[in-house]
Amino acid sequence: MPVWCCSCSLAGHFRNYSDTETEGEIFNSLVQYFGDNLGQKVKAMPLVEETSFLEDSSVTLPVVVIGNGPSGICLSYMLSGYRPYLSSEAIHPNTILHSKLEEARHLSIVDQDLEYLSEGLEGRSSNPVAVLFDTLLHPDADFGYDYPSVLHWKLEQHHYIPHLVLGKGPPGGAWHNMEGSMLTISFGNWMELPGLKFKDWVSSKRRNLKGDRVMPEEIARYYKHYVKVMGLQKNFRENTYITSVSRLYRDQDDDDGQDRNISTQHLQIEKSKFIKRNWEIRGYQRIADGSHVPFCLFAENVALATGTLDSPAHLEIEGEDFPFVFHSMPEFGAAISKGKLRGKVDPVLIVGSGLTAADAVLCAYNNNIPVIHVFRRRVTDPSLIFKQLPKKLYPEYHKVYHMMCTQSYSVDSNLLSDYTSFPEHHVLSFKSDMKCILQSLSGLKKIFKLSAAVVLIGSHPNLSFLKEQGSYLGHNSSQPITCKSNPVEIDAYTYECVKEANLFALGPLVGDNFVRFLKGGALGVTRCLATRQKKKHLFVERGGGDGIA
Repeated sequence: MPVWCCSCSLAGHFRNYSDTETEGEIFNSLVQYFGDNLGQKVKAMPLVEETSFLEDSSVTLPVVVIGNGPSGICLSYMLSGYRPYLSSEAIHPNTILHSKLEEARHLSIVDQDLEYLSEGLEGRSSNPVAVLFDTLLHPDADFGYDYPSVLHWKLEQHHYIPHLVLGKGPPGGAWHNMEGSMLTISFGNWMELPGLKFKDWVSSKRRNLKGDRVMPEEIARYYKHYVKVMGLQKNFRENTYITSVSRLYRDQDDDDGQDRNISTQHLQIEKSKFIKRNWEIRGYQRIADGSHVPFCLFAENVALATGTLDSPAHLEIEGEDFPFVFHSMPEFGAAISKGKLRGKVDPVLIVGSGLTAADAVLCAYNNNIPVIHVFRRRVTDPSLIFKQLPKKLYPEYHKVYHMMCTQSYSVDSNLLSDYTSFPEHHVLSFKSDMKCILQSLSGLKKIFKLSAAVVLIGSHPNLSFLKEQGSYLGHNSSQPITCKSNPVEIDAYTYECVKEANLFALGPLVGDNFVRFLKGGALGVTRCLATRQKKKHLFVERGGGDGIA
C-alpha cells in the first residue's frame, strides 16, 4: 500500500550525517531545509512504497503537534522563534511579580525560571504556568481590569524549532464547527493570541464592535488569519486525520522492555543520530477529490493539542441512539433552522447544567419551543458555572440560571408553558414513541412526551490513535481523559506527560478550557524544548563525543 512518508521524501535532500558533525550543523541544515522547502515539498505529498522507510531514513521532525486549534497555533507561534520580553515601560500591578521580572529583564520569559515566576500567583487555572502567562498578558483581568499586556514580542529566527501542526480542518480547530448564533463565554480580547490584538483585527474587518463578546465564527476567522499574518502557514497541514501514534523504542530506564517496534541493532543506529526517532505518526490526508493519501511521520517529540470536543459524552442509557436524541448544539441548531421543530407542542428535553446546555435552552426559548431542563445538581450547588459569571457581563446565562431556580417542577403543578427545570433528576431511558422517563433523587419517576432531546453533558477528546485511547496518560488511568474530572497528568512547568517522556499535552486536555489559559501550555512546552536543545548544543561544544544527549 503506498504511503507518503516525510522522512523518505526528504531523504534525498539530506546526506547521512557522520558522527563527526556537530548537532548545531545538523540543526542549521534542518532549519534551512524546513524553512525554505518543507511547505512546498510536503504539500506535493509524494508517494513512496511503504517498505522504503522501514530500513533507512535520515530526517525526523523535532516536533509534531496534533491539533490546530488555538493551543496548536500558539505553540507553533512560539516554536517559530517568537519570544516574549518585559516591555521597557511596563509595570505589572503585582509588585512581587514585577520585581522578579525586573531581575532578568534582558531575558525572554522562555529563558527564565517559570516555577520561580509562578510562585504565589492565583488564578482560574490549576496549572501555574497558565496563571503566570495569563497575568502577564491580561494583568488583573479577573478583577475586571483591562490593563495592557506587560510583554512585547520579538521574532528571533535562530530559535526556530522545525515542526508540523496537523489538523482536520482549517487553523482554528473546533471554532469552525461551533454554533454561530451564540456569543462566546469570554471577552474578545481573552480569545486573542500573542502579537495580534483581536480588536485591531476586528476594526479592520467591520465598522465597530458591539460589546466585548463576539460570535464563534469571528473567532474562527481570526485564528485562520492569525496563522497567515504571522507567517506560520508552512508549519500547518489541513485535512489530516491521525490513525496511530506509537513509540518506536523506550528508554533503558523504562520499567519494562515492551513496545520495541525496531530491533536492538536498529535501535543503536537510531540513537546515534541527531534526533531520536521516538515517535511514529500515521494517518491520512483528504485531498480535493475526496480520496485519502496515507502518510507516515517520525518525530522526537509529539504535542497533543486536540481539545476535548471530538466525542460528545453520552448518558449510556436505553434509547439514546434514537434519531430524536441529539448530542451537540450544531445538530440541535440544524433541526431548528430546518423547521423540524416548528409548531411542535411537545417540549424539547435538554440535559445538562453547563454553558452549552444553557445555550440550547436559550436557542429553544428564543424560537418559542417549550423546554424541559433536566440536571443532576441542586440549583444552589456552588460549582455551577453560573456562580462564576458576573451578572452584568453575562445577562443571558443568568437569565437561564434564574429560570432554573424559579421555574422548577413540582408535583402540584403541570409543566410551565415555556420552561420547566428538573433539578436533581436524571433520565432513565428514551422510548421509541418519543417519550422519556425521568427519575428524582427520591426515586419518583415521571414520563413525558417530547419533540426532541438534546444531551449536553460534556465531551471527550478523541485519542483513539494512542494506546488505551490515551487513558493511561490521565490521573486515573482506568477512566477516559476528560477536561474536568480526568485530565492528562503533566509536569506542571514543562507540560510533558508524567507517564510518557517526549509526549506533551496542553489546552483542554490538561484542564485549560479557556483560550486565555491554554497559552501557558505553549510557553511551558517551548521552554522545555528550547532548554533541551541548548543542553544538546552545549554537550557537543564541550567535546561530548558523538553528540548523543
